[in-house]
Amino acid sequence: MYRFILIFSLLALFGCEKLIEKTEAPQTPESVTLSFFEAIYTDRDVSKALPYVTPEMREVLEHYHIASSVQRHVLGLSMTNVTMSIDEIDIDFFRKFTDEVTIIVKMEGLKGGKPWVDDRTLRLEKQGKKWVIIEVVPEKGRING
Repeated sequence: MYRFILIFSLLALFGCEKLIEKTEAPQTPESVTLSFFEAIYTDRDVSKALPYVTPEMREVLEHYHIASSVQRHVLGLSMTNVTMSIDEIDIDFFRKFTDEVTIIVKMEGLKGGKPWVDDRTLRLEKQGKKWVIIEVVPEKGRING
């Protein structure tokens, strides 16, 4: 009888472990935003950025083909050696009732070979259980570090 309980317990334990492995980490607006910027500025691979945007933005990104063109024409900021962090996020604490957020990403790196600090603002929308970037907000002014 004890063997049966032990074997059943082990099977249940291993079964639960596989369930946990298969579930993805929940996406947050911050993780989607940073993954998008890492794809464009660090990996320099537009295809890696496509899962994080709406179909309309996907068409725009695909039109420019390469990361340097996306940096220049979509984000308005060509940089290298970039590090990124979330500077500000407009979202309620519990996130339960929010379907749209605005995030400001602070970027530090080199622009034309010189140190540069700037930021970009993105709007994201929750579609189902997934956050996607719906807009790169046009810049009003730039910060030079």
